[in-house]
Amino acid sequence: MDKKSKQFLYEYLNNASPTGFEAPGQKIWLDYLKPYINDHMVDVYGTVVGVVNPKAAYKVVIEAHADEISWFVNYITEDGYIYVRRNGGSDHQIAPSKRVNIQTENGIVKGVFGWPAIHVRDAGKEETPTLKNIFIDVGAESKKEVEAMGVHVGCVITFEDELMEMNKHWLVGRALDNRMGGFMIAEVARRLHENKKKLPFALYIVNAVQEEIGLRGAEMISRRIKPDVAICTDVTHDTQSPMYNKKESGNLKCGNGPVVCYGPAVQNNVLKMVIETAQKRKIPFQRQAVSRSTGTDTDSFAYSAEGVASALISLPLKYMHTTVEMVHKDDVESVINLIYEFLLQLKPGHDFRYIK
Repeated sequence: MDKKSKQFLYEYLNNASPTGFEAPGQKIWLDYLKPYINDHMVDVYGTVVGVVNPKAAYKVVIEAHADEISWFVNYITEDGYIYVRRNGGSDHQIAPSKRVNIQTENGIVKGVFGWPAIHVRDAGKEETPTLKNIFIDVGAESKKEVEAMGVHVGCVITFEDELMEMNKHWLVGRALDNRMGGFMIAEVARRLHENKKKLPFALYIVNAVQEEIGLRGAEMISRRIKPDVAICTDVTHDTQSPMYNKKESGNLKCGNGPVVCYGPAVQNNVLKMVIETAQKRKIPFQRQAVSRSTGTDTDSFAYSAEGVASALISLPLKYMHTTVEMVHKDDVESVINLIYEFLLQLKPGHDFRYIK
């Protein structure tokens, strides 16, 4: 990761892009991508697509999602406390004592998730944090004062935590799920351009919105592009830290390389090509099995229109949907490299059907 990549990574990760409100982050992403693409498109809900070689008939997608989990202002009490509801899979248990940014038309309003002091809690009857009891304090004494700040029902709220590096090898922060994916596919595009690689097909670099609430951005853009092949990237769980059950979640470890996924939405011939590419280029990888769905934008691409030959390459991550999500720098580089090498060996018109 050079200085330019690192500067982009920090700017992109530290920006708030909650589900449904991704536009500021999408602008940062597109501005970085523009020197490496021939064209771009933006759909009505904010999914951004960079296009290389747009006139080619055979269409290949590499994809990540841009949105992060967040909260909505749901209710303001008469004495100025704010109750929330989820926007995506936000974790109520990590909320107490967290600092937050409330996005308003007047700018950011600072707040905190308050919690009663340990001194006044009955150890035998302690309440655990739930959506019914977590609340935000913005330092106001009345509902009127809160509203005067520009805060109203429907304002979106994100945690304040920003990206940091830890012990040389780790990136830590909120929203690595999945803006690390957006970073990685942008780096693939940059690498292709700087290495002067001419692709014989059209490449669509897709940063989709609204994944966290049902894969909605990918659902929309897949119908518009109608690709022949899609390689999606998202995060998956590192299962090595305490309280994970490897029998249920698999045996996956940060630092051991990208994770390739087996499941009904994954087209097996595409998966085979991904694995063969990794083996040929000596890129370490891990394997994961899913049941009915991958739970990622891969599902939306796979089942769109008449069906799209799709595969998922995941970045192992610790502590998903917290403010201390962790990824290993070696895995980030390996995911970039695997997608890059896959594209270089793919021939236009390749027919991935099982029976021909």
